[in-house]
Amino acid sequence: MFKKIIAIACLATMPVHAQEGAFAEGSKAKSWNLTAQEKARFTARVVDVLCELTGDCAAECGKGTRQLGLIREADGALIFPTKNGQPLFTGAATDLQPYCGKTVEVDGLLTGGDEITSGMSKIYQVQRIREVGGEWGRANRWTKEWAKKYPGAKGKGPWFRRDPRIKEEIAKDGYLGLGEEQDKLFIKDLY
Repeated sequence: MFKKIIAIACLATMPVHAQEGAFAEGSKAKSWNLTAQEKARFTARVVDVLCELTGDCAAECGKGTRQLGLIREADGALIFPTKNGQPLFTGAATDLQPYCGKTVEVDGLLTGGDEITSGMSKIYQVQRIREVGGEWGRANRWTKEWAKKYPGAKGKGPWFRRDPRIKEEIAKDGYLGLGEEQDKLFIKDLY
């Protein structure tokens, strides 16, 4: 039994290499060891997803208030870039916003199942972006834009420990969202 556990642990920690999918040609995307990931570099138009799906359109793709998507040039598919190239899970809208309505080339990872067999659509993690024919840029603008928006939130530690919106929610409802008394009981039980 112990040997089986060791074997399973070894398999679980083995690096996963990005598969070569239909859009892998020329991709320089780095693996994130995600299940069923595949490199994907393609040309697409940056769109406001709500506008595309419902016709509820806002100027300049909502100026940073809406989820942005990519209409892939090769097949017209609407691709959801749910992550940028940073370790943070903050989405890719900040990186795509300057390209609203423009045609860009993106490079990153598609991940997820085959929607026919698994019922799950693939999502996209954009690592690099450029206007067609332009210079590549890294998709990592989120924390820089956050720092500009909250210049008083300086200090050590991750951004979310300093974010005034998060601090306000914690002050109002506690860390667990159940109030200060429940937080005290929870923390007491931890130690």
